[in-house]
Amino acid sequence: MVHQTKFYGSQVGGSVVIPHSYTGSPLQLLRQDVASAFGFWKFLPFIVYPFRPQFSGPLCELYPSASNLWSMFLHLILFLLQLPFVLSIPIWIFFPLWSILGGVAVFWLVNSAIWYLLNGKEIRFPSNPKFAEKKPKHEHEQWIFLNGVAVGCHWLQSNVDRLALTFGRPVIGVHNKTNGIIFDVLQCLIQRNFNYATQDIRDCYSIVKSTLYDPNLTKVVFILHSQGGIEGGMIIDWLLQEVPQDLLAKLEVYTFGNAANHFNNPHLHLLSQHAALSHPLTPSTTSTSTSIHYHTPLPSLPTTNPRTSSSTSTSGKTIHHIEHYAHTSDFVSRWGVLHFTCNFSLSPTAPRFMGRVFERVGEGHQFNMHYLDSMFPLEPAPPEREKGGIGGSGFSGAKTENEFMESMIVIGKEGDEASDEREGVEVSYLGAHGMPLGLSSNGNGVGKGEKNGVRNGVEEVIARTEEDVGFGDLGEMKERKGGTMQVKVKDLSRLWLYINGGSPKLDEVDVGIARMATM
Repeated sequence: MVHQTKFYGSQVGGSVVIPHSYTGSPLQLLRQDVASAFGFWKFLPFIVYPFRPQFSGPLCELYPSASNLWSMFLHLILFLLQLPFVLSIPIWIFFPLWSILGGVAVFWLVNSAIWYLLNGKEIRFPSNPKFAEKKPKHEHEQWIFLNGVAVGCHWLQSNVDRLALTFGRPVIGVHNKTNGIIFDVLQCLIQRNFNYATQDIRDCYSIVKSTLYDPNLTKVVFILHSQGGIEGGMIIDWLLQEVPQDLLAKLEVYTFGNAANHFNNPHLHLLSQHAALSHPLTPSTTSTSTSIHYHTPLPSLPTTNPRTSSSTSTSGKTIHHIEHYAHTSDFVSRWGVLHFTCNFSLSPTAPRFMGRVFERVGEGHQFNMHYLDSMFPLEPAPPEREKGGIGGSGFSGAKTENEFMESMIVIGKEGDEASDEREGVEVSYLGAHGMPLGLSSNGNGVGKGEKNGVRNGVEEVIARTEEDVGFGDLGEMKERKGGTMQVKVKDLSRLWLYINGGSPKLDEVDVGIARMATM
């Protein structure tokens, strides 16, 4: 049996003023969210189900370790406290004001004590060095993770340790602290519909922004899960407003079970946007050149020559790489990323949710136990080192082959790929690998495309017809079946290129512009 994965090329965007859902009437958005949540009620059990198998052992959220059981017990207490409290709100009008205020105060004190036990007081959680130490080749990178609903300090530590073990790099977790499942869901509704930035969003924004301004870094990888997708989407909105676009060229974003209702990523240039709308299946490269002349000498900069640098975007977008990973039967994905990329028509009036989407036909919402175990499973350590492995975890790193990454994506007559509102597979491959189809590994040439010159800072690459592309150029990547092109997930997933400390062969971020811009 050949497993298949649904793939949606990134929405392109356009010039039409569209009613982005997050800018609409908050009360109307809230009604729509509640209605859509009831529409997906049958997927609710899959937030925690299936309980097995737990391939990552104690790193799995529901593995019966002492720390995990303690976290689950505290969440159960919060649920039993908060559900009657919320349901009782309508009858408060029958009680004296002093009793209501007193009851709320006692309720809040008890909850706050449990919140502290779950969350601790730290906001940053670095991964354990035993799972991954920073190597010289990764010194220019910083990986940041923002968690989702109901994650206390122990589960966040498990998340960043699992990421470090998978991708062979240290990871910093920024804690989106939990207030219990019920209150976290209410917070999601407030953030998503009222566009309200809670304190954890403000803290994470400060961390990401300062990281982007670090002159020693040329790459910032931002990983989001669940509610973290809502918060990360708002952080990106702020970054697009305040941070120079050449700094945002450092940023790469990857989400799992994304609960957001929008994800912005505008084009760098009008010409790039026009080319993407006119020819969404054709790869095009946006090249930006910056020259700075100083009339008054500055002590930190040389005065003999102007400062000149450039950066290149194969996607034509401000943030070069955004990927979303989702499960078909995950309630949060159905309510979030899949709802806003699949269930709306691709007309200019539809909400925009930028980034390519990989939809695995599967179940579960937990980050380690469901998403990473299914999409980036770990390789058990050899039998003679069963209790060893990396950091004593019992694992030697991520598997270099797995069912999800080897699964086929059907692109062509059978899917959305040919829609004028989505990028094509050539563009998606270019976005993942930083080079067009057929480009040699040494980076020479333009592969099976033809340069069409540079106009207004945009280098256009015109793809040849399907017959001319040559499907044998990428070995086993493609197969021809009745006019349909088949590609494996691993051929379009950029995140896959980072497993076990690896990196894409070609990086779009120009080190010169990244460092010059932060001097």
